[in-house]
Amino acid sequence: MSVTDLRPNMDHWPERVDLAAAFRWTERLNMHEAVANHFSLAVNDAGTQFLMNPNQVHFRLITASSLLLIDAEDPSTMDRPDAPDPTAWGLHGAIHRRCPHHRCAMHVHSIFSTVLATLEDARLPPIDQNSATFFDRHVVDTHYGGLAFEEEGERCAELLQDPKKQVLVMGNHGVMVLGRTVAETFNRLYYFERAAETYIRALQTGQKLRVLSDEIAEKTAAALDVYDDQAERHLSDLKTILDREGSDYAS
Repeated sequence: MSVTDLRPNMDHWPERVDLAAAFRWTERLNMHEAVANHFSLAVNDAGTQFLMNPNQVHFRLITASSLLLIDAEDPSTMDRPDAPDPTAWGLHGAIHRRCPHHRCAMHVHSIFSTVLATLEDARLPPIDQNSATFFDRHVVDTHYGGLAFEEEGERCAELLQDPKKQVLVMGNHGVMVLGRTVAETFNRLYYFERAAETYIRALQTGQKLRVLSDEIAEKTAAALDVYDDQAERHLSDLKTILDREGSDYAS
């Protein structure tokens, strides 16, 4: 029996397991940031109640049962004894209040996405299939205002009102990736970082880039938008690997 079949008496257990697996694999890919950065997943129809990692816990140590259940409409959240990180509350709380179309949000300072965020032009051009995935599907924030407390979180959420915009390149900061499920969002996070790496390495050659036309880039992105089951299979296989290794992520 898989460890993911062991279900404690906790609400939203399958969602907790998926999110915990995403934390563990993000750490394995070295896309984490010590005990900072945050993932969240809405669990009610309105999108205002969400699971999120506990404050100041390393991604390698996060388990399904340790995830916090937060209400974006509860102004007393930061008075809880297990209150989340203030910047996580500011950023993710704003997204789940104002962007119900984005059910899952993953924020990291992964190396290549963050390098992209430091460029004067922080857009990701469609220079290969991976980067074409994000054609007209990402938005760049050029007005970094410091740590993402509530005011900064509200400003970032304003940039994500269009459901088509699935990635926020947070200028001088990092990246926020959005999706409908943990699998979709983690898959998108993985491919955005890969695409950013290809772009940064291509820039390092000093050669002129061959950028795809808008027509081909949109055709590619639209096809990948509906590519059957890739994200679900990706996360499912990662959970299988974790299970075979004896990981405690699903505890």
